[in-house]
Amino acid sequence: MITQHGLPAAYLVDVESYQKMEARVDLLEGVAKGEKAIQEGRVLKNSEAKQRMGRWLD
Repeated sequence: MITQHGLPAAYLVDVESYQKMEARVDLLEGVAKGEKAIQEGRVLKNSEAKQRMGRWLD
């Protein structure tokens, strides 16, 4: 921890730890977006999702 005037100003972490934190944040943001989509009714049936995904998987 780096302080400025006795208060925390920044944290110094190694690259690997920082990358893991970034990955966790990305995952949590994805979960939050999915939950919001469900709340807003923006969902697909499994068959519809397979059909849309098939465009990329063929």
